[in-house]
Amino acid sequence: MNVLVVGGAGYVGGGIVDLLSNRHNVTVYDSLIYENSYRKDVDFIYGDIRDYKKLNPILKKFDAVIWLAALVGDGACAINPALTHEINAETVKNLTKNFKGKIIFLSTCSVYGAQEGILNEDSSVNPLSEYASSKLVAENYLQDSNAIIFRLGTLFGIGDQFSRIRLDLVVNILTTKALLENKMSVFGGDQWRPLLHVKDVANAIDNTIEGSVNGIFNLHHKNYKIIELAEKIKEKIPEVTIGTTPLPFQDARNYQVSSEKLKTETGFEASIELERGINEVYDLISSNRIKDINDPRYSNQSFLQTFGVS
Repeated sequence: MNVLVVGGAGYVGGGIVDLLSNRHNVTVYDSLIYENSYRKDVDFIYGDIRDYKKLNPILKKFDAVIWLAALVGDGACAINPALTHEINAETVKNLTKNFKGKIIFLSTCSVYGAQEGILNEDSSVNPLSEYASSKLVAENYLQDSNAIIFRLGTLFGIGDQFSRIRLDLVVNILTTKALLENKMSVFGGDQWRPLLHVKDVANAIDNTIEGSVNGIFNLHHKNYKIIELAEKIKEKIPEVTIGTTPLPFQDARNYQVSSEKLKTETGFEASIELERGINEVYDLISSNRIKDINDPRYSNQSFLQTFGVS
């Protein structure tokens, strides 16, 4: 199968490209916003997803498109809401009009906002950010397409050996702070998050790309309270102290999800445990493999505020 991974040079794309290239002809299309080069031994096309004159003829050469390209994260997307909508939603509208093959699209469990109980794909949505709202618009554009939509949980861990790690994700940054500062600051703590190792995104796509299943699927491993994440990290780094700051419930995303639909319809369920991701980040930081953890490139919001995107 000829597969185009749009946005494949990023944090999520690294593991996907590595896994799929074992069995498929993979090409990466990316504008390298956060990277200075792309060094993997797969076909690569440099380009902006808003350059439709360039992108649309390319799309026709592929059997499947994995659409990862987006501005990601609440803070990053709040900087320029109009640009967020253009990149995260309108480019997907163009995709649906110009590609009729298999589409795999990454959305987010953030579309659920703050709700009680265990949420499934039929639960109401309540997006609390430009990021979640833009992803929901994109989902609607895809509803009549040959598409699998994965609503991802909160990612953690390391996906591959080349792509930059994100240190603006709760598990990754708490582990880093615990190791370097011997303390973790947790805002609130009782908020629920559905956790997902970044490599399990690749595993889910690999499991479903050749199948006939379409529709919206939650994708996560386990639900954790934020304070439970800190306590898991403390098991790895016992000397660390945990500080909490009260945060009103209504001010925080708070949701638990079920991924039972994905398991029932495809047989796939995420399996990579939280401890593995903590260990990966611990090993990376403790071996001094990151020169400056405060470099803006490791945070989507900090990078866009510093360098921007146009």
